This record gives sequence, C-alpha cells and structure tokens, in this order.
Amino acid sequence: MNYKELLNEVTRLLDEFQEDKQCIDSFTEDTARDLKNLSASDQKFIIDTLYGCIMHKKLLDVVVNIFYNHHGKKLFRVDRNLFIVVCYLATFCLDDLGLEHFSRIIKSLDISKMHKFLSFFFNISNLTTHIQREWSHIYDAAVVDNNWITPLLRWCNEMEVLLDQLAQKMGRGNLPKKSPRKNTKPREFDLTQPKARPLPAPEVIPQQDKPKTKPVPTTTHRTPKEPEILDDMKQRNRQKALQILNEANSQQFRCANPQKSEKTQNVISQILQSHDAGLQFDNLYTSGSPATQKINSLPVRLNTTAILREGALYNRQLEEELQRLERLSQGASEPSTFLQWQKEMKEKDLQEELAELERRRLEGRISHEEAVLARERVLERNHHKAQQTKEETAELMRKYAEKRLREEKEMRELVQQVADGHKNSKAAKAKLQEIKQRIVKEVSEHSRELLSQALEEAQAELSRKMELIRQIRAFESVPLVRQKFVNDTETGGHDLLCEMSLAELRERLARLREFEQCELEDRRQRIFQEKQLKEQLLLEQLDNISLRRTLAEQAALRSQEEKRMRNELREAVSRDERVLTLQKTLEQKRQERQKRKTEKNSMKRNEQVLPLTLKSTLNKKQVLEEQHWQELERNLEQQIYGTVQQSSKKNGAGQNHRSSNTGLLMFPK
Repeated sequence: MNYKELLNEVTRLLDEFQEDKQCIDSFTEDTARDLKNLSASDQKFIIDTLYGCIMHKKLLDVVVNIFYNHHGKKLFRVDRNLFIVVCYLATFCLDDLGLEHFSRIIKSLDISKMHKFLSFFFNISNLTTHIQREWSHIYDAAVVDNNWITPLLRWCNEMEVLLDQLAQKMGRGNLPKKSPRKNTKPREFDLTQPKARPLPAPEVIPQQDKPKTKPVPTTTHRTPKEPEILDDMKQRNRQKALQILNEANSQQFRCANPQKSEKTQNVISQILQSHDAGLQFDNLYTSGSPATQKINSLPVRLNTTAILREGALYNRQLEEELQRLERLSQGASEPSTFLQWQKEMKEKDLQEELAELERRRLEGRISHEEAVLARERVLERNHHKAQQTKEETAELMRKYAEKRLREEKEMRELVQQVADGHKNSKAAKAKLQEIKQRIVKEVSEHSRELLSQALEEAQAELSRKMELIRQIRAFESVPLVRQKFVNDTETGGHDLLCEMSLAELRERLARLREFEQCELEDRRQRIFQEKQLKEQLLLEQLDNISLRRTLAEQAALRSQEEKRMRNELREAVSRDERVLTLQKTLEQKRQERQKRKTEKNSMKRNEQVLPLTLKSTLNKKQVLEEQHWQELERNLEQQIYGTVQQSSKKNGAGQNHRSSNTGLLMFPK
C-alpha cells in the first residue's frame, strides 16, 4: 500500500474507535487480525500510528483545536482525524521517519490542507505561545520544552523547504494527470504497387525573334538650348537700355535742366533750418525744480518704528563717518600689503585644493583595494562554506546508511517478535486479562477513596461559608453612628507626607494670594519704567532727527547757492567774444553741410534710375564726405571747448575770494 492508503486506513480506524466503550488493547488486537492480508511493515506502521494517536490524544487534540480556531472556517470537521495523524507523525515520529519519508507522506495527501496545517504547526510563534502553554497544562513545562518543543523548533528551518515545494505545487495546480489516450493509427491497404508510368516527352518551346528597337535619342538626356538663348537676349537688352539711359542723362536739353539755382537752394536750406529749429525732440519736459523753502508745510507725524529706523540710519552714518575720519588720521594702509595678503590667500587656497584632490585620489585607490580584499574574502568564505557543505553531506549520507541498517535490523527483530507472539498468544491473553482485572480493582478502590475525601472537603467548605454568613449578618445588625464632628486643625490621618489640616491649607492659600499680588505689582512697576525709558529714547531720537534735518537743509541751501554761482559763471563765459566767434563759425559750417546735403538729395532723386554699380559708387562717395564733415565738426567743437576752459580759468582767478567755501568750478563738456 502507498502512503495515502495507509493514512486513510489509520483515519478510518480512529473514526471507528470509541474511547468510552472499547479498550485500546483489544481494539488494536482486532485491527491486527483484520490486517493480516497486508505486509508486516504496513501492519506495524498502521498499528503503531493508531496506538500512538490514541495514547497521545490529549496533546494532539490541543493542536488540532487551536488549528481549527484559526482556520476552521475553510476546513471540514471530517478531516479532523487526518490532521491528528499528521500531527502525531510530525511530533513523535519525525526523527525516525526522516524528512524524505515525511515529505513523501505529505505530498501523497491533499496539498492545500497539508500546507495550511504545516504552516500553522511549524510556526515558531504558535509553538512557543499557544501550543506550549496548553501542553504545559497537561504535562510538566520542563518535559514539554525538552521532549517536544525543542525538537520541533529544530525542524522548522528544514520544513520551510517542504512548504515551498507545496506552495509551488499548489501554484501549478493539484489536478491528477490524465493518462494519454492512444489514438487509432490508420494503416494503408496492402495493395499491389502499380508500375511507374514513363514521363512524357517535353514539348519544344518555339524560339521567338528579338524585336528590333530603336536606340534612345541623345537629345532625351541633354538640356535644351532655349533657356540659355533667352538669358543671353535679356542680358543684351538690359545693357542696351542702360547705355541709352546714360546717353539721355549726359546729353540733356538746357531747357529741361532739373537743377535749381543757388538762390533757390539757399531759400530752401533756410526754410528747412527754421523748421528744424522749431522741432523740440531732445528737450526735457520738467515741472521745474521744487521750491527750496516751503511755506506752511504740514508736519509729518512719525510712528515709533519710523523714528527708530531713521535714528538707526543716522547713527550708522555717524559711525561710518567717524571710522572714515579715524582711518584718515591713522593713515591708509599700503596697497602692497593687501596684494601680498591676497597672493598668500590664493596660494593657500590652491594648496588646499591640490591637497583635497590628492586626498580624493588616495581615497579612491584605498576603496578599490578594499573592494579587491573584500572580494577575495568572499571567495574564501564561499570556498570554505562549499567544503563544509560537502563534509556535512558526507556525514549525513553516512548517518543515513547507518540508520537504514538499524531499521532493517529492527524490522527483522520485529518480525521475530511477531512470530514468537503468535506462538504464545494464549498465555499472553490470560496474563493480559489478569493485569486488566487487577488494574480495574485498583482503580475502583482509588476512586472510592477520592469520593470520600471530596465529600469531607465539601462539608468543611459548607460549614465555613455558613459561619462567614452568620458573622456578616451580625455586623449588619449593629447600628451605625452617622454623625461626624470635623476639627479644622486635625489632619485626615492617611499617613501621607503632604498631608495637612484644613486651617493650614487656608493659611497657605492666603499667603499664596499675597505673593501673587506682590508679583503683579512688581510687574506693573517694571512695565511702567520700561515705557518711560522708551518714551525718553523716542524723544532723544526725534531731537537727533530734527538736528540732522536742519543740517541737511543748510547743506542743500549751500549747494543751491554754489549751483547758482556756477550758472552765472557759465553765462559770463558764454558771452566771451572768442566763444561767440567760434559758435558762428560752427553755425556756418553746419549750414554749408546742410546745403551740400540738400544738393546731394536732389541729385539722388534725379539719379534714381542709374544702374546698381553707379549707385553703389555714389553711396560710397557720400559716406566718405559725411565722415569728412563729421571730423571737421568734431575738431571745431574741441577748439571751442579749449577756449571755454581758458576763459573759465581766467574768470576763476578773479573770483577766488567769493568761492572760498565752494572750491574750484569745473564745467562739463
């Protein structure tokens, strides 16, 4: 029989066994008689498993009950005995069976059910919490830990492999493989093979004459000459038209001369100059300078923030001015010291940067060497693990061989014992009957003693309870004094460190109120003083601001006076005869340039039909003339500026006494 049939047989026998009506020994003997047609190993496996499941029923029921509490919604109660058998094999027979035989047994059953049960049973948290606690209620905790929990925890890591195999098999599906059907293969009839017919002679394909084709004319891939001829004709016509136009312009009639006379050109230039003078594109439109002294100006009220901000600004300006004066008094440091310091700092930064680059390079080399060493260590560790795995595999194979030899020896001994048991069956039955009778007699006497002892304990407990009830009723019948006198100077008597009387509590509360009132008054006084100090500071800041503003107004008046004097000096210089002469010369040059520009524009309008080559030549000539006139104007302006400077120097020498506070005046260009 295979493993599935053996476990199904054990499950069926557990379903038939009735603990309250049948004896385990007689039931196993009857089962052994019914299994005579099986082999000795199958009989031994079924009887041992059945006997172990019945003997350890309490332990196995604990595990199965907890399992059904967790996963009972998706499982049937019919499979309860099957889980009991699997639990017995995993708890008591796993060391004897080995992982290979146990895996075959599990894989022969329903995979999904076995996966759920084994995942629950070999879970470390379940073993060390629920199962260990319930087993400790039945047996001693040390016995449970040493005999069952520790071996099961040792097998948990190896059971993970089996659970992974079951999960993979569940993913592929647990359907039984269907045997492939043998399809009917048709066979050909055994007929006489006909003779091969000779191949017909091939038909002669008539040869056709090649058609006579004309060659492609050379003009097909040649560009036509007509566009070239048309381009040449256009070029000749254009040159001819330009030549006729030049002749017409050079040989004009005197009556049709478009050039204007010199008088007309002068009038036109005067009209254009007057028109240009009326234009005011470059003027600045302003509303005039503000009044230096405002009359009836309303005062601006400043808040605290504005006062403090403006005061801080003036203080900062004052500190900067003091620092500047101090630097001037001490003498400025030489720039060579700063340049030397800057050079040293640059060299220091360069050295630090080079040191940082070298450090990074060395760190990269060190990390590379560490990576190489780590790789070598990993290779050595893997080699050591592989060698150790090979040694462990050889040791396991040796143990497995010894275990197989021991099992075969035990099997031969068991066969011998079974044969001896069949010979002495009658004597064994009589001896077993006597043992059973003696056990029943001892059990009945012991139960009688236990019943009498329990009856005496119940009577003693009942009498104790009656006495307690009588005392309680006597206490309840005594009247209670409900009037209570309170003394304020006495404590509650609770034996606490912080315990105090009611009078002491009131006294402390009164002192606390007085202390809080004093603190409040001090805080108010401190706030009032801070407010007064702040107002005093604001008043000082306002005085400082008003003083600063007065000084600023005086400085503005002095600058306006200096500006007025500078304008007067500029007007005096502008009335100089040499300056006026140069201005007139400049104006004449400008008029002459405008005149020549007008003539050029008129000539340009007449020569708009000239060819492109002539037009480009005229444009170049015009640009050169324009540059020449601009250079002349620039030289003239420089001469005027030099004359103005000389005159200003002469005038400034005579006004030294008046401008002692303002210094020398410099005119802008």
